[in-house]
Amino acid sequence: MSLQETPVFIPVDFMQEFLQESFAQVGCSLEESERVTRRLIGANLRGHESHGVARMPRYVEWVQKGTLIPNQKIRLIQENEVLSILDGGHGFGQSIGEQTIQQGVEKALKQGVSVTALRNSGHLGRIGDWAELAAESKVASLHMVNVRGSLLVAPFGGVDRRGSTSPFCCGIPRPDEPPVILDFATSLVAEGKALVALRGGTPLPEGAIIGPDGKLGNDPLPLYGEIPEDRYPDPNVGPGALTGFGLHKGAGLNFFMEMFAGALTGSGTSAGIQDTSRRPFCNGMLSVYFSLDYFHSDDWFAQEVRNYIEFYKDSRPAKPDGEVLIPGEVELRLMKERMNTGLPLSQTSWKDLTQKAEKIGVDRKLVDQAGNFFIPN
Repeated sequence: MSLQETPVFIPVDFMQEFLQESFAQVGCSLEESERVTRRLIGANLRGHESHGVARMPRYVEWVQKGTLIPNQKIRLIQENEVLSILDGGHGFGQSIGEQTIQQGVEKALKQGVSVTALRNSGHLGRIGDWAELAAESKVASLHMVNVRGSLLVAPFGGVDRRGSTSPFCCGIPRPDEPPVILDFATSLVAEGKALVALRGGTPLPEGAIIGPDGKLGNDPLPLYGEIPEDRYPDPNVGPGALTGFGLHKGAGLNFFMEMFAGALTGSGTSAGIQDTSRRPFCNGMLSVYFSLDYFHSDDWFAQEVRNYIEFYKDSRPAKPDGEVLIPGEVELRLMKERMNTGLPLSQTSWKDLTQKAEKIGVDRKLVDQAGNFFIPN
């Protein structure tokens, strides 16, 4: 079992410069480098390290292999007044996702509701970003995501990998306040959290991993198998699997993410019984948008949301020092804190980033400066 390491704290401004330069080195435009970096940092700021800066080495490797293509634009396959079927061309999800949401919001503002069916996107990152982006235009939204070619999660009652982490997200806007966002993997933890734990970060909860013998645990190593020193951890090669959350209920939701985000969008499910080789990796995402102005021309919705939140939070805490929180409240508090303290990373995770940056030719001054954050032995 990996041990949690004493974290290093990386200032947000330095991380932005460091990663922007890294993505530029593999062919991303200045605009895309900035966008990808900003959204990765945004995930760390909110406590979602699984979808944050630790992804950089893997993104770089995917670009080098040709499975992730910089500077892509979405391709419109089919549309009508409320529906857009889109192909992401295996571009960076931080760019493809943004373009997709813009399409969906534009139609929702005209028609009241809309749907986007996205296929063949690179890793879409933190899905909460897309609900937040829609909310900026006073649009509520639902997002269902699958990962084609990713077999990480065992079904309820099974041991063998049969699905991806398949996140679900929804969000509602609030006037003069941050939107309320719910964003979670339908596995007990996202694969990125297992990666963070493996590299010395926050340990996994008990039962997050199931071994080939059916025993539950929290050691992430069975998900990755033995890791040679010259290889970045690959979750596709280990003998173990992630478990779903919520027993049969979470497993059922995980199943339907494959149906809606994989099969319905045309992106493809994670795998099939007749496959003779692993399907190419991509994200599929089915999104539904609701323009609030079409549902309520006055402030009734906002007032009803406000009243319910007050009622919800007024519940007596189960613990004497506890507090009832609405979805996303922890993330907003953490973001304010980390803007001041910097991003906490395990030293192993920071080493992964600095070594990859050095290999791809990031400016020597930046690499040397990055080394100053390590804690001396």
